[in-house]
Amino acid sequence: MMRTPNAYAIAVRKADGTIVNTAARLPKWSDKYPMLKLPVVRGGALLVQSMGLGIKALNYSANEAFAEAEQAEEVKVALSPAVIEGEGDFAGLTGAVPGLFPVPTQKRSTDELKKGTTGAAVGSIIFALIFNVLLFVAAPLLLTNALFIGAGWATTPAAVTAPAPETAAAPATEPEQQAWYTNAWSTVRTYLHPVRPSVAFNLIDGLIRMTFFLIMIFSFSLIKDIGRVFQYHGAEHKTVFTWEAGLPLTVENARIQPRQHPRCGTSFLMVVMLVAIILFSVIKFDSLLLNFLIRIALMPVVAGISYEIIRLSAKKESSWIFKLITRPGVWLQNITTQEPDDQQLEVAIEALKESLKLEPQTGEPVPALLS
Repeated sequence: MMRTPNAYAIAVRKADGTIVNTAARLPKWSDKYPMLKLPVVRGGALLVQSMGLGIKALNYSANEAFAEAEQAEEVKVALSPAVIEGEGDFAGLTGAVPGLFPVPTQKRSTDELKKGTTGAAVGSIIFALIFNVLLFVAAPLLLTNALFIGAGWATTPAAVTAPAPETAAAPATEPEQQAWYTNAWSTVRTYLHPVRPSVAFNLIDGLIRMTFFLIMIFSFSLIKDIGRVFQYHGAEHKTVFTWEAGLPLTVENARIQPRQHPRCGTSFLMVVMLVAIILFSVIKFDSLLLNFLIRIALMPVVAGISYEIIRLSAKKESSWIFKLITRPGVWLQNITTQEPDDQQLEVAIEALKESLKLEPQTGEPVPALLS
């Protein structure tokens, strides 16, 4: 999938070697809702839109991948009338019953992006949000809270320590009188005692969150299908580099380009991690539940601030500030992008060409692309 400032296009190579594509102009949410033009707010809106486009791209590619299988099934069913005509040898191949005409059970739309993708996209986004909240907000917060209590680092108003072992003065029979789940719940409550987040607290919380993210990305890269997605990711970057260099969009020109791009969404995610550490250190409560809820409520703000940072720094890509901000994301792209083959480059070039066709012909150069 390639996205230009005003349009996007998706290209897919089918099993027979042909490339199919679909393209459309991006909806201008800011024209309908002027508030979305405001700094910070526009970053959150762009993130939601990008998630929806990504899911639509996956749905479209999956539908095209299975289209030939569906067509093969339709061909088999189409042979059924031959049984009626006396060519009974086809019956064993098609499973047809003499005297019955084939009736199509479903039809494929000519535009897969408009075929039930809205509901699927919304459902996928909701699932992704819940999964990310549990993995990258709830789990790091609880683990950091437990770590500070267990290590005795908790400060007021939650200056507590982990439960101490039984003393000699305590009755020997008391532990035996308590059920195991009572002791377990008591221990859990101790470690869930709220710790007021400090800079050190949020730094460790951020490191745990980043560790989860790196483990997840690396684990995904070991999956064959995801590895192929990462190859297409590299093809997209090479194609963007080719276009930005003013070179003809050919496989030969794209092949020699680097696959790590500083304006990739991966760099954006790394900036999000860093902004979250700072923002969560400023806005904090003495309640574990409130700290959890405020982290969720501030997610659009974190995304918006991160977008503004990337946007401002991208205006001077040669500056040391931009290079410093995007360097972690460039390093991470060694995992999230893989070296593509020539056929994958052809698909990426096709997508960019189709997307550029929908850009307004003003005579001015198209702004820098965000991969």
